[in-house]
Amino acid sequence: MFDGLYFEFPKIAFVVFIFIACETLCKMKLPSIYFPHAAQFMKNTVANSKLLFFLKWVGIVMLILALMSPVKDEPYELKPKEGHELALILDASNSMQERGFDPSNPMARRFDVVKDIVNDFIHKRKNDNIGLVVFGAYSFIASPLTYDENILSRIVSQLQIGMAGKYTALYEALAQGVNLLKMSKSKSKVAILLTDGYSTQGVDKIPLDVALDMAKKEGVKVYPIGIGRGNEYNRDVLIKIAKETGGVAFGASNAKELKAVYEKIDALEKSEIKNESFTYMKYYYMYPLFVGLLSLMLYIYLRNKRGSA
Repeated sequence: MFDGLYFEFPKIAFVVFIFIACETLCKMKLPSIYFPHAAQFMKNTVANSKLLFFLKWVGIVMLILALMSPVKDEPYELKPKEGHELALILDASNSMQERGFDPSNPMARRFDVVKDIVNDFIHKRKNDNIGLVVFGAYSFIASPLTYDENILSRIVSQLQIGMAGKYTALYEALAQGVNLLKMSKSKSKVAILLTDGYSTQGVDKIPLDVALDMAKKEGVKVYPIGIGRGNEYNRDVLIKIAKETGGVAFGASNAKELKAVYEKIDALEKSEIKNESFTYMKYYYMYPLFVGLLSLMLYIYLRNKRGSA
């Protein structure tokens, strides 16, 4: 238990010399009353004094040890996981308000159906490190890469149409997804780009070629998904993005087809994510602190009860 134990503040040990000096030089002077035939009384007093002396110095030493903060470094290692590092890029522009995407629930908005399907996908990818990018007229990272599927799912559930503007900055969103994966050391980086529209001219500040160059430089494989009717999204652009990054382009005209697309993507190859090692400090100051306080309380109780100096 005590292997590797050390003190954070070892110099505090010198405080004990102050107490020793006080014990030697600052003795309390009390008026004396002399009694004849007091031998037995003196024996009891000496015995009491020894106990009190012991309790006092145990308390002092233990409190000083507690102030020195005994600690021990405990290594902790996260086991490597087999999985991808994924960027989910979701279109939240105004066009996602369209209804009828799910025939079983025709009044549901397109974006709400997408959120439900994406949440199901997230819960299936238990070993993946997943981040989230949302875009409209601009794009932003709604969640950095995380293994916590519950937090990510909660974030997806709270997304709203138009929260990033009403237009479609498609290429800027792709670049933002690449930036999300940029610091990753995984061999497998995947971006799943979902949209139901064309890039809005004058709003998209990053050209398609620049976004593609970024993806290829970082080794990001992009799986674009166009949803809605075939003329609602730029099929040729999505095919180009997939072809140049090594991914596959998909189209989905309804909720059932979109579920099938995510099931296909769910069958992606696995790659090992490196394990991470951490060290945290385990503190033991509470043990000498408890002993020290207990000793001093006993000292005060016995001293007051017996009237010893």
